[in-house]
Amino acid sequence: MKKANQPAPKSKKFEPGEHIRVVPLHHPKPAVSIDDLSRQREGGEQDLFDGQPHPAPANAQLTFRNGSLIPNVQVFTIFWGRLWGSTPASTDLMNKLNKFFRVILASPAINQLAEYNVPRQTIGHGSFIGTKVITADAPVGSVTDSVIRRQVKRWIAAKLAPKNSPNTLYFIYLDPGIISIMGGSRSCQNYCGYHNNVGRVYYAVMPYPTCSGCLGGMDAFDALTGTSSHELCEAITDPVPGSGWYDDNNGEIGDICAWNFKTVDGYTVQLEWSNQQGRCV
Repeated sequence: MKKANQPAPKSKKFEPGEHIRVVPLHHPKPAVSIDDLSRQREGGEQDLFDGQPHPAPANAQLTFRNGSLIPNVQVFTIFWGRLWGSTPASTDLMNKLNKFFRVILASPAINQLAEYNVPRQTIGHGSFIGTKVITADAPVGSVTDSVIRRQVKRWIAAKLAPKNSPNTLYFIYLDPGIISIMGGSRSCQNYCGYHNNVGRVYYAVMPYPTCSGCLGGMDAFDALTGTSSHELCEAITDPVPGSGWYDDNNGEIGDICAWNFKTVDGYTVQLEWSNQQGRCV
C-alpha cells in the first residue's frame, strides 16, 4: 500500500470549477451484494451509468497536488434565510447542528484524517468558533454559487462573520425550499451540498434536504450531519478543489464513499476514503 503522502502523478487537466466537490444524490441500495458489484466492476460487466450507488472502486487513490490543507479547522455556521430561528423547531435544529460541530471537530472522525498529513501541514482537531443567523438579502427560490461567493466576502467585511484565517471554514445553511445552483447543476437534482473557495476563503453550502435523494431514508438532522461531515472532511483535505488530496477518476475523500455512514459520538457521519487501508472507514 502506498503511503498517504506520496507525490502526485501527472494529473488530468481540469478547467476551473470542474473538480468534484459535491455530495451526490442518494439512490436505493442495489439488489446485489457489494462483493458482486466489486467483481462486476473489476470484470467490466457493469453499467456504471445505471443510476445506482456503487462500491468504492478498488483502484481509488488520493494523491496530493501540493496545495493547502486546513490543519485545525475552525467552523463558523451561517444560517442564511428568513425561516431560520423563526420557529422553535428551526431554532432547535440550529442548536443541534452547532452542537454537532462542537463534538465532531474533536472526535475520531477528525483523527482518521491524520494519514493525509504533509510536511508543514498537520491535520489535528478543530473547533467551533460561532454562529450567525443572517436574514439580509436572503435568497428567494434559488441562489447561485457566484452570489454566495460575493455574500461571504460581504459578511466578512461587515463583521457578520469572523475574519478569515487559513483555518476558517464557513458552513452556510439555506432555508428549506431554496435551490442551490452551482456550475449549471441544482440541489436535489444533481447534488446535496458542496464546498468551494473564493481565493483563500473556504466555505461549504448546505441546502436543506427536502427530497428523497438528499434525505437517503433519514430524518433531516441525520441527513444534514451526514452531508456536513462529507463536506467537512473534503474541505480539510482539499479546500481548493483539486489542489489538495484528489483522485482524478473518483473525486475527493468523501466522494469515493458517498452515502455510506457510521455513528461517531452519537452522530451520523459519512465514511471517508483511507489510502492506507484501501477502503472507506
